Amino acid sequence: MKNKNFKIIRKGELAHKIIFVDGLAGCGKTMLSSIVSAMDRVELLNYAFEIEFICRLNFLSKLDNDAAIAMVRMMSDHKIYQNMMGRDVNFRYSDLSSAFQNHNPFRYFKRIFQEGDMVVPDRIMSERPILNFTTHDLLQVGKPVFLGLKDRLAFLHVVRHPLFMIIQQTLNMERLLNNSRDIQICFEHKGNEIPYFGYGWEDLFLKSNAVEKSIYSIKQQLDLIKKFKKDNSTIIENSILTIPFEKFVKNPNEFIKDIERVTGTKFIKSTYKSMKKQKVPRKNVVDGIPLSIYKRCGWEPPEKSLSEKEEYLKRRQFAINQGASLKAMEVLDEISYEYEQEFNI
Repeated sequence: MKNKNFKIIRKGELAHKIIFVDGLAGCGKTMLSSIVSAMDRVELLNYAFEIEFICRLNFLSKLDNDAAIAMVRMMSDHKIYQNMMGRDVNFRYSDLSSAFQNHNPFRYFKRIFQEGDMVVPDRIMSERPILNFTTHDLLQVGKPVFLGLKDRLAFLHVVRHPLFMIIQQTLNMERLLNNSRDIQICFEHKGNEIPYFGYGWEDLFLKSNAVEKSIYSIKQQLDLIKKFKKDNSTIIENSILTIPFEKFVKNPNEFIKDIERVTGTKFIKSTYKSMKKQKVPRKNVVDGIPLSIYKRCGWEPPEKSLSEKEEYLKRRQFAINQGASLKAMEVLDEISYEYEQEFNI
């Protein structure tokens, strides 16, 4: 019988800095990640689904800590190597993660024709590119990321009022659950397939409708985030920056210095151009850009007759109209109040 008493490790390092822009669905992380990608030396927006899967399996005790940590390190270094080789770069024109959406798409075309393989590590060393990952619901299960990347990690955690995430999350529940297009970590419970975020409240998940699922999911994820921050304060304190969406889009200057400090790079001319493209700063939190992907996720242009407060109430009414129970509405009001108190919204 083979000896299994050994650790999986990854000692080498190629990526010298890795930015994660993370948050719950509908929080506005792709807006921030697009801006971050225009900072000095930062790569285009990359989705890190593989790292999400690794961390969720680890959280569910289906992947050992040493393997999860080593794989996070491997996937990060593999991504910067592939980027610098001109491989695995998204050239689908309309995608948010497309090279065409980057402020400098020509560098990705240039890499296709550059010498690769053995010269890539030296090019990484001299150009010092910074990876830019966008992730979903990662923080609460992200201990392998913090332990694996340590001082190479810059974790920008985007938070947003629950009422402004409820529509997209409800649509996700309707469109993605039990859909083969949704490639996600799931587990079995009483013969049912439950997504990772239903862990710990499986029976409530199964009997809830779409909007109730979204409310309880937000509550569960927020509780896990609080617990993770409390239990792991020493390993995250120098790597994480929490950015409330509402405050950033109205007064981004309040956050620029902190973002530069955590990421180890600078806002440059292209960064401010990207901010303008994202309508940052803006007067109203709902003054976003009318991209098809945002519309598909429930974004609508603001109604001129509505105040910002009324926009919040409109989204609360959406939950009621979608059939949220009194208990679910109590939970939604509770997490909304807590958010408003914590971030003075």
